Amino acid sequence: MDKELEGAEVAEAQIAVHWKEEEYYYPSAKFIAQANAADPAILERFREENFPECFREYADLLTWDQYWHTTLDTSNAPFWKWFVGGKLNASYNCVDRHLAKNRNKAAFIWVPEPESEETQTITYQELYARVNEFAALLQDFCQVKSGDRITFHMPMVPDLPVAMLACARLGVIHSEVFGGFSGAACGDRIVDSGSHILITMDAYYRNGELIDHKVKADQAIERAAENGVKIDKVLVWQRYPGKYSSPTPMVEGRDYFVEDLLPEYRGRRVAPVSMPAEAPLFLMYTSGTTARPKGCQHSTGGYLSYVAGTSKYYLDIHPEDTYWCLADIGWITGHSYIVYGPLVLGTTSVMYEGVPTYPDAGRAWRIAERLGVNIFHTAPTTIRMLRKAGPDEPQKYGYHFKLMTTVGEPIEPEVWRWYYHVVGKGEAAIIDTWWQTENGGFLGSTLPALQPMKPGSCGPGVLGIYPVIYDEEGKMVEAGSGRAGNICIRNPWPGIFETVWGQPERYVQTYYAKYCKNKNSKDWHDWPYFAGDGATQAADGYFRILGRVDDVINVAGHRLGTKELESAALTVEEVAEAAAVPVMDELRGRAVEMYVALKPNYAASSEVSEKVRTAVETLIGKIARPKNVWIVPDMPKTRSGKIMRRVIAGISNFTDVGDTSTLANPEIVEAIRQRVQKEKVARGDLPRELSKQELEEIRRFGRAE
Repeated sequence: MDKELEGAEVAEAQIAVHWKEEEYYYPSAKFIAQANAADPAILERFREENFPECFREYADLLTWDQYWHTTLDTSNAPFWKWFVGGKLNASYNCVDRHLAKNRNKAAFIWVPEPESEETQTITYQELYARVNEFAALLQDFCQVKSGDRITFHMPMVPDLPVAMLACARLGVIHSEVFGGFSGAACGDRIVDSGSHILITMDAYYRNGELIDHKVKADQAIERAAENGVKIDKVLVWQRYPGKYSSPTPMVEGRDYFVEDLLPEYRGRRVAPVSMPAEAPLFLMYTSGTTARPKGCQHSTGGYLSYVAGTSKYYLDIHPEDTYWCLADIGWITGHSYIVYGPLVLGTTSVMYEGVPTYPDAGRAWRIAERLGVNIFHTAPTTIRMLRKAGPDEPQKYGYHFKLMTTVGEPIEPEVWRWYYHVVGKGEAAIIDTWWQTENGGFLGSTLPALQPMKPGSCGPGVLGIYPVIYDEEGKMVEAGSGRAGNICIRNPWPGIFETVWGQPERYVQTYYAKYCKNKNSKDWHDWPYFAGDGATQAADGYFRILGRVDDVINVAGHRLGTKELESAALTVEEVAEAAAVPVMDELRGRAVEMYVALKPNYAASSEVSEKVRTAVETLIGKIARPKNVWIVPDMPKTRSGKIMRRVIAGISNFTDVGDTSTLANPEIVEAIRQRVQKEKVARGDLPRELSKQELEEIRRFGRAE
């Protein structure tokens, strides 16, 4: 930490967090009786003295072409390799191996957003045929081979998991970009991954509107070309096969309808390529502290083992269950817990195209009732949205969940209780999960049959995960001390990503350098993983996550890097400086507010503010559109010129901005406060009373800077 920041920041070890400890909730005897993990012996098997061999239990859920000889290879720490010597294919594990007994079982039940359209059921046999035919197309028409990268920019349609599994069958690395992201954001990820094939969709439904999606492909290709990467072929799936639903023209010789190409490959079968366990399966991009996104490279054997094990024991999936993860495959939750984890277990999964409150607040519960869903998986943002839109809707429908999950961000205790009592009808166990894109699968959660639930706390570390909280000096923060610190994981695990694609030094610097005890060590004990989240630990060992300590804003579960947001704002000609901060939002949890200072000779105006909003939406996506854009005369800065985002985050949220005496321009803080808060008060844009958790998050925001 810069000397200049001392005094402007409060040391972690000095921050006391006085939480109200919530009550325990216990799973029903009925749930415990049927749970996959009901025997306490499983906790013993995954104790630290059995690490890393305990994870054989997860790996043995897979079918291996060749068994591994080394469970964990630490010879190039912290670039961990799991199940070395082992060979397998992810597509085979998700599809082929289920055919002997369950070929006619539903793999996916796809629900279109328009209620007038028919639900589609895809059996494992049908999925097998579609994956093979598309793999043959990729191999022949696109001439791809193991190790190549293909970028997808697709919505929630069955063609997306088909394309993922086809790539996995060939050993091709897939990189799916969230469909809600802009063409420019997709283009940046194409450039970083070095893809030359883009797979997209003509259109999809969102809130009752058939949205033109193909237009984003053209924008992505233009952006990639500006940065020296040429897309050779664009494969376009059609929302209505045989009918083009986009006004954006197809480009001859570059753009091809998948439906026009597939007839040539009908009935084709492609042998799954046997891949080393450490071979990359996919890239998943996440925001970081620079404008360049981080391509998290996930392995084949370790990742697949981890999502299989956590799906079995934490999601408690059984062969007869109907499971619905109401997330988007464009994020890690969808990769791990819609596609790979459930399919490895031979699960029947519901997949929904659109918005859970369209056309009304009862839609999700109608789907659950009609399809017999008994495991429900979603994010706090969606739960808040459903609660606001129809707090009494769930009781109108006759569904029954045995287990519910919450993922992506911390959930407020009051929202948790509504989820438990109203959505779960007091019957369902809840797992409140904490993890990240980089982690592959759950890191913190209660084991549903063995550990009681506690609103607002994710619970202890999951099986085989040994978390710890460190202060800024690397001293351990004791459980029950009431102090906050940085949550870290002391050990590697199979789901951990292998590296940042093309940036190995960034991988080490971001995740391991902070608390590394010996950079030359090959002992995993010397390389704690720094998650970048603040947390506190209760005396019972349960963790409460406080939010990011770096410059990442979690909007509705989507991690948006401030540098990426600010880079978009800086494309506006008038803008000299920009700073993005989180503001607490009743529905989305967090929203973005943007502060900008203008170049000389430019005047503040509503037109400039709108230009900034448009730039952010165009370059990143609607999810990132700032709630407010504040044009200020200058930013609060340290003497070395760093913008103190913590200070303006405090202003936006009407909280204490902390000590400003060591700033180079402390007088600007009061000027900004007067302007921003006066205008918010006049508009009635007053924050609700913030929880201690939210106050702590604002106080900590930007500490990693």
